Amino acid sequence: MFHAFGDSGASNAGKYPNELRVADQVTLDTTSSPEPGRAAFLFHLGDIVYNFGEPQYYYDQFYDPFRNYPAPIFAIPGNHDSFVVPGTKAAQAPLTTFQRNFCSPQTIITPEAGSLHRTAMTQPGVYFTLDAPFVRIVGLFSNSLEDPGVISNMDKKWPAVSNVQIDFLKAQLTRIKQEKFAGAVLLASHHPPFSYSPPPNAGGTGGNHGCSTEMLRQIDMVCHEVGVYPHAHLSGHAHNYQRYTRIMEFGGKEIDVPFVVCGDGGHNVNSLVRPRKGQPPVEPVAGVDVKYLEGKKGPAKVNHLILAKYDDHNYGYLRIYVDKQYLKIGFHQVGVRSLAQSRYDMVTVRLADHHMVAN
Repeated sequence: MFHAFGDSGASNAGKYPNELRVADQVTLDTTSSPEPGRAAFLFHLGDIVYNFGEPQYYYDQFYDPFRNYPAPIFAIPGNHDSFVVPGTKAAQAPLTTFQRNFCSPQTIITPEAGSLHRTAMTQPGVYFTLDAPFVRIVGLFSNSLEDPGVISNMDKKWPAVSNVQIDFLKAQLTRIKQEKFAGAVLLASHHPPFSYSPPPNAGGTGGNHGCSTEMLRQIDMVCHEVGVYPHAHLSGHAHNYQRYTRIMEFGGKEIDVPFVVCGDGGHNVNSLVRPRKGQPPVEPVAGVDVKYLEGKKGPAKVNHLILAKYDDHNYGYLRIYVDKQYLKIGFHQVGVRSLAQSRYDMVTVRLADHHMVAN
């Protein structure tokens, strides 16, 4: 079992209590759970330090809130962990600081940790594969734009971005296929492939962040080329909880793939729909087919895209359990006024056939 969420950093003192509530709750969850259900690690989905990954804020926004979390913390950078403000010195560039604290060659205590004793993580880079019992998590760096997420220049739109992550993803999926890995395969990116916006002519407009469909099309291309599709995709960035079920054709059969957005790790909670031109926002009904979010046609044959469930009022985190047969992803709410938490949603995927089953 492990935890996951994104967007925990506090950009001002008013947001700090919410970050502390989430950090305290995952810490309590780990320390109070019986050993079989205790988290082995936390996988952070990006935006650890606001506003732009400055080294002087790592202590307040990362090390201090998680000072008592008793397990390793892995992370992929978000846009706020990588955007370079003009005039920033090279030694203080956000990704330089991120790598010092998460991609260290040794388990040292960094200057950002101050007097605390959480050592730097030893990830191989800002994108990497984490091998754990029953699961492999392929973490991608979706770059520093507010929107959309970008992992390559295959569309000839981002010349400053190389295609190295496409090669990396292909290599990781090929290894999974060659080794006949039977566990759960998860993809993680900060920017979400899907983030809700109403259909054309509906009341209101989308929330603060939109879909990264071109990024997903490139991921789909690699998955179809290799013949391996992940059992689920995790992301943050949109400051709420959203779970989609993508029902698609792959390898001659229909599979169910959850796309889970958990970007309410303490920084903020945003409504799924905002008013537009005087129109009152109309939030969707859970279970609605939102296939229009797929955008232009890609290599995947998608039969349905279901917005299965969402929560745009509460902070929370994911509790993810994997064994030889099943992947279970549960979203736990953290109350704004108390540390009380409850499981709001759960999705279970049978690993052997990529089918969702009743919980």
